[in-house]
Amino acid sequence: MASDKLQSSVVDKTSQNDEQQVKVNKVREMIGSTANELPTLFSDASILRYLRARKWNTKKTCQMLRETAKWRMEYKPEQICWDEIAHEAETGKTYRSNYPDKYGRTVLVMRPGLQNTYSTSGQMKFLVYCMENAIMNLPPGEEQMDHYPERLGQAILYNPPKIFESFWMLVKPYFEARTSSKIKFVYSNDPESQKFMEGLFDMEKLESALGGQNPKVFDCKEYGETMREDDKKIHSISSVQ
Repeated sequence: MASDKLQSSVVDKTSQNDEQQVKVNKVREMIGSTANELPTLFSDASILRYLRARKWNTKKTCQMLRETAKWRMEYKPEQICWDEIAHEAETGKTYRSNYPDKYGRTVLVMRPGLQNTYSTSGQMKFLVYCMENAIMNLPPGEEQMDHYPERLGQAILYNPPKIFESFWMLVKPYFEARTSSKIKFVYSNDPESQKFMEGLFDMEKLESALGGQNPKVFDCKEYGETMREDDKKIHSISSVQ
C-alpha cells in the first residue's frame, strides 16, 4: 500500500513537472529571439518563477518578462558597482548578512530608520544593487517585486511600532495570500517570536540588534571589501552571458 502511494506520488510529480515544462517552452516560444539576449532571465528556473507569479498564465507571464527584459537592458543592474553606491550604505540601512538562514537563503537586512540620503534615484540604485547581490549569493537551485518575482522567502518586521501591525491588517487583503503569508511581525519580548527566530536562524550568528547573540555591528569598510569581491564575480558572470 505504501509502495503504491509512493509510486502514485512520483507519477503525479512527474506529470506536474511535464506540464510545467510545456508552459516554460510555450513562454520561450512566445518571447522569441529576445530570450537569447538574456539567457539567465529566460532560463527554465527563471521562467518558472514568473509563471508562478502570474498563476501560470502564459500571456501575463510573457508581458511581465518582456517588461523585465526591457528594464534590465536599459537599467543594466549587473553593471552597478559598489563604489557607485557605497555612500548609500554608510549607516548600514540595508546590507546582506554574512550568514544564510536555516534554509540556506540569503538574509537581507533593511533598517529604514537609518536612511541617510535624499536622492530617490540613488536610493533605488542602491536597492537594486542589494537585490542583485543577494540573488547572486543564493545557493544553486534557489534562483516579489515586478522585476524580481518569487524571490521573497520571509519578510520579518522586527520590533516595529504597534501601529504598523494594525496598518498591515488593513492592507493585507490587497496582497496575494502567497505573499502576505511571508510577512511576519516579530517582537523581542514575545516568547512566540523568539521561537520563530530560533527556528529560522542560527542565534549565535544572528545580530544582537535582531535578537541574536552576535554582538558585531555593521562595519561599512569591511562590508565594502566583501562587496568589491562580489562585484568581480557578478561582472565575470555577466561577461560570459
